[in-house]
Amino acid sequence: MASTDTPPHTPPATGDWLAPVAGSGVTAAVTVPGSKSLTNRYLVLAALAESASDLRGWLRSRDTLLMIEALRSLGAVIVEDGDTLRIDPIDFGAHTAPGADHDGTPITIDCGLAGTVMRFVPPLAAATGREVILDGDEQARVRPMSVTIQALRSLGASICSDDDRLPLRIHPGSQLRGGHLEIDASASSQFVSGLLLAAPVMPLGIELANIGSAVPSRTHVDMTLEVLADAGVDVSEPAPEHWTVEPGLPRGLDVRVEPDLSNAAAFAAAALATGGEVTIRDWPAHTTQAGDGFRAIAEAFGGSAVLDREGLRVRGPQTLRAVDLDLSAVGELTPVVAALAALARGTSHLRGIGHLRGHETDRLAALRRELGAIGVAVEEHPDALTITGSNDLRPGIWHTYHDHRMVMAGAVLGLRDRGLTIENAATVAKTLPEFTQLWEAMLDLGA
Repeated sequence: MASTDTPPHTPPATGDWLAPVAGSGVTAAVTVPGSKSLTNRYLVLAALAESASDLRGWLRSRDTLLMIEALRSLGAVIVEDGDTLRIDPIDFGAHTAPGADHDGTPITIDCGLAGTVMRFVPPLAAATGREVILDGDEQARVRPMSVTIQALRSLGASICSDDDRLPLRIHPGSQLRGGHLEIDASASSQFVSGLLLAAPVMPLGIELANIGSAVPSRTHVDMTLEVLADAGVDVSEPAPEHWTVEPGLPRGLDVRVEPDLSNAAAFAAAALATGGEVTIRDWPAHTTQAGDGFRAIAEAFGGSAVLDREGLRVRGPQTLRAVDLDLSAVGELTPVVAALAALARGTSHLRGIGHLRGHETDRLAALRRELGAIGVAVEEHPDALTITGSNDLRPGIWHTYHDHRMVMAGAVLGLRDRGLTIENAATVAKTLPEFTQLWEAMLDLGA
């Protein structure tokens, strides 16, 4: 069995990557780095806390490094010691108190293409009372931001932004008083999480209600509620999609981050795609990560997923069967699931994924284009994909659209598509810089 503890290759710094083909069923044990979603939530809570925090096993990726630099810009002191981050919190009273003095220089924050930075940091920035300018990659300027911006205006912030998108400027003297707030969070769970995470520093806390259709990727909100409660914050959901957070800073944290289960899904999918067996080490028995939903997805495709003391053991079937899945709660798994559907026998239906049009790219359109280009029949609907699997995939270029999940989907397809080249594979650094290393090690290419 191949092990991925010491990957033999280095990932491509730039350019294309010829996806490795599996000559037979993949058999491996994989160790996946920490969760991006948990790392960035813990970082925000630590920046708010009443005392210093230690964050162990955190994920080093572009999104988390952008969050660290954003929080440092706002006044947090963050020091790396091995696999531990030591975080001293922001002093929110330093600039919001009457007569507070600073040099007047605006704080500038680079959001990159990180949705968590774009939606989690503006409330903290407004709470500092400083002038803060937030911008990001070109693609970030088309991602939805209006809910966050309008919510902060309702809570007392003064914000300037064209069309309620990045870039945005938070004017000095802004203060978030908190209180009752209604938003339409149907486009992203991050709108809810960003406001809930900042609520402890608001004098009135927050009473937040979603008045739109159901929040997509609801497990991410559950994750936010759990980390707040674990840090001693008084948080509740007295009615469905109606949340209350009382004022009061979280206590300092001392936590180890779980493996990133959404990143792990691609490796587990390798077992399904090839009829092999892959164990994801240290898969938690209890988690709020959306990636945990891959266990049921594996079984829907005809595989098995067994959790034991070693981790999650996924075994693939001889032939993948078509699926009919509602992925609204686990949307981030869609690209990898779509890749499996392209390899399955029959026609699959992936539903509840319209919100993915506002992610790093329009993922529904991207998957339709790229799967179609290699010979897979795909129908694109407003919030769904219909995919008819093929045993005759064509080699070619798999475009990634600066989207880390598209890289992972291409890698899964490449296991059975000899000659599939993944364009700009390095964009996977957004959440897992060593992805290609781990992938090649899983296939034992360095042996």
